[in-house]
Amino acid sequence: MRHTQQLKRLLARRAAVTIPGAANALFARVIEDLGFEAVYVTGAGFANMSLGVPDLGLTTLPEVAGQVAAMADAVALPLVVDADTGFGNAVNMVRTIRTLERAGAAGIQIEDQVFPKKCGHFAGKVVIPSDEMVQKIKAAVDSRHDQDLQIIARTDAAAVEGIEAAIARAHAFIEAGADATFVEAPTTLADLARIPAELPSPQIANIVFGGRTPDPGRERLTEMGFSAVLYANAALQAALRACNEVLGALKRDGSLAAVADRLASFEERQRAVAKDVWDGREARYRTAT
Repeated sequence: MRHTQQLKRLLARRAAVTIPGAANALFARVIEDLGFEAVYVTGAGFANMSLGVPDLGLTTLPEVAGQVAAMADAVALPLVVDADTGFGNAVNMVRTIRTLERAGAAGIQIEDQVFPKKCGHFAGKVVIPSDEMVQKIKAAVDSRHDQDLQIIARTDAAAVEGIEAAIARAHAFIEAGADATFVEAPTTLADLARIPAELPSPQIANIVFGGRTPDPGRERLTEMGFSAVLYANAALQAALRACNEVLGALKRDGSLAAVADRLASFEERQRAVAKDVWDGREARYRTAT
């Protein structure tokens, strides 16, 4: 089964499937190794971890496509790719969809913020007119080669115009052909519950640790009717905390002795990158002496 079909079926289950975010191929491998069913290629995580910048629309399509291609090579899971605003207008969207589909995306998330966008949990967001976003969605739908490639339309209007306007936008996006919608940053459980109750297509929830949306847990999100729940940067936040603690101890003590229990072993590290597979390839193709 193609990855696009796998993702389509996963979303159709309406089982609040947990999809952790990966900022790089190593995190994607950990997600796969732990038994998750899909990977979210996080735009914020990529900006933070690869460029060292905040999520303010500073990444480019070629950079994101390169990261997607690396992850597609590293894991056998469907990739849901954060494509921000599509890197431009409806015409730019054509190239964005074709490029990311070619790179290995199973689903592509696009949003209705003004470019350059901001993290969905930042203040000061601005959204484009709903009609303009509808045309971008139509361009995305028309541009995919695989009709099972999931076009996920996100709206950030809840923080700008209120939850009513956000749900109205999501309805329009579904009518335009979006396979799933994603109302970003509802701030109450009541608003969160309204989203899958009032919208007919699969719905995505986004739980950001320290962000605006409450986390009622997978069981409650399943009862609400969500199809998938993103934990876009849990791995990044965990890695950042551990990195600060371990390197802080190294700077203080000149040794890793005090934090040895915080480190993966050499063997764990090699297993995470499938060194045994590469050893097997080396042996297979070794030139006889």
